[in-house]
Amino acid sequence: MKKIIYLIAITIVLYSCGGQQDQSIENIIASKDINAIRTLKSSISEKQKALDIDMSKLDSVIAILDNNEKLPLVTTIIAKETPFNHFLELQGNVKTKQNVLIYPETSGTLQRVYVKEGQKVNKGQLLASIDDGGMASQLQQLKTQAELAKTTFDRQKRLWEQKIGSEIQYLQAKTNYESSESAVKQAQSTLSKSTIRAPFSGVIDDIIKDQGTVVSPGPGSEVFRIVNLSNMYIEVDVPESHVNNIKKGKEAIVFFPVLGDTIYTKIRQTGNFINPNNRSFSVEIPVTNKTGNIKPNLTAKVNLNDYSKENAILIPQSIISENAEGNQYVYVATPNEDNKAKAVKRIINTGKTQEGLVEIISGIAKGEQLIKEGARNVNDGQNVQILNN
Repeated sequence: MKKIIYLIAITIVLYSCGGQQDQSIENIIASKDINAIRTLKSSISEKQKALDIDMSKLDSVIAILDNNEKLPLVTTIIAKETPFNHFLELQGNVKTKQNVLIYPETSGTLQRVYVKEGQKVNKGQLLASIDDGGMASQLQQLKTQAELAKTTFDRQKRLWEQKIGSEIQYLQAKTNYESSESAVKQAQSTLSKSTIRAPFSGVIDDIIKDQGTVVSPGPGSEVFRIVNLSNMYIEVDVPESHVNNIKKGKEAIVFFPVLGDTIYTKIRQTGNFINPNNRSFSVEIPVTNKTGNIKPNLTAKVNLNDYSKENAILIPQSIISENAEGNQYVYVATPNEDNKAKAVKRIINTGKTQEGLVEIISGIAKGEQLIKEGARNVNDGQNVQILNN
């Protein structure tokens, strides 16, 4: 009964003040004094804020004292410790260190191409041949001459060992033989340039020159592009602020939006140089290409593990609020009886955020009940009804 009389008295006072205020407002508006109007507006605004605070306090006290009041319905979650891995999200492109253009080493007509586009080849495999201009015939003649020079030298050597013949004859035979051998090797080296072979195992990505085309060494005479799709990697630029967190061997998750495919791998290498243009360092992540669908320059989203904690407390970001001072808080439910509890405001310090979950650094202990649904509709110290089963 005393509460009702008290509330009626407050209402009468507010009403009487409101009537006087309305008259004052009309008088000031009629005066058309802009400074006075602004001053009155500021005064009313301050009074309104004070009244809102008072009403909030009254609601809290009523909620505590009135046992017959209908309690707010809430649900709660238990603060648990769990392993927490935070990832830095970046974007990069697929690269390969074996993606080269193959040029001819000699001039001539591209006589024959032995491979097709998309064909897998092994290191050293014959890809094409160029007209040798008769070098094969010359090589055969040089080999014949070298065999004769070898026979002559062998005979002259035996005679010289038997002290027959002059030293000059022996030395001339030896010189002729060595010269013939050198000529054969030089001709073989020249003839080998008339063939094009795979520098490494890979796939023929492009045949640039057609059979019968005249080719020559140098830019513009590329014949093939060969790519090794088994040794692929992604290079990303990481901001220098993460130089202490991103290390070799840490987990990396690579997602290819075009393929809808995800690969789990680890950081293979981190750069030792900070790029002054964008203040970042490079990180290299190997990727396996079992299906062959991953191509050079394919765009990828890369998540690099930059922080881990074995026993972190994680809570949904949606239950965290912020007060006028910028402090973050949640409501902790302190159970009493019959699924009833008291809502207690708790200031918290937060860490990293991942997929809607926030790491709690301080303010919440393991095992405490946090109000989840209904957290926006309760006040500090108010009794609540917990709906959890």
